[in-house]
Amino acid sequence: MQDQGRSTRKRTGGRLKNVRKRRKDELGRLPTETEVGEPRFRTVDARGNETKTRALSTNVASVNKGDETVSADIENVVENDANPNYVRRNIITKGALIETSEGQARVTSRPGQTGQVNAVLLE
Repeated sequence: MQDQGRSTRKRTGGRLKNVRKRRKDELGRLPTETEVGEPRFRTVDARGNETKTRALSTNVASVNKGDETVSADIENVVENDANPNYVRRNIITKGALIETSEGQARVTSRPGQTGQVNAVLLE
C-alpha cells in the first residue's frame, strides 16, 4: 500500500503546513501478486545493501512432508484467507491453501518477498 501521508487538516478544520517532504523509506510498493503459471521473477532493491527476489508467477513449491522436503507442481489455489478474490485469480500469498501434485498444502513462505513457495502438506 502506498503511503498517503498525514491529513492536511486539523480536527478544527484548519490547514496543517508540511514540516518536511516524504522520505524514501516512507514510500511503499504495490503488493506482488504471485500467480500460478510459468516462473517469472523480478529483483528489486531493498533497504541497505540488500535485494529481494519477487516471484511474479511460479508453478513449483517445496513441500514439507514429515522429515523430507520434495518439489511439487502447483495446480491451483484452493483457499486464501488474505482475500477471497485471490482464489479465483490463482494468487499465492502466505497462508494460502494450494493444490499440488503431492496433495493439498499450506504456504508458509512469502513468495512476493523471497521468490519461492515453501509449503507444509496437510494430512
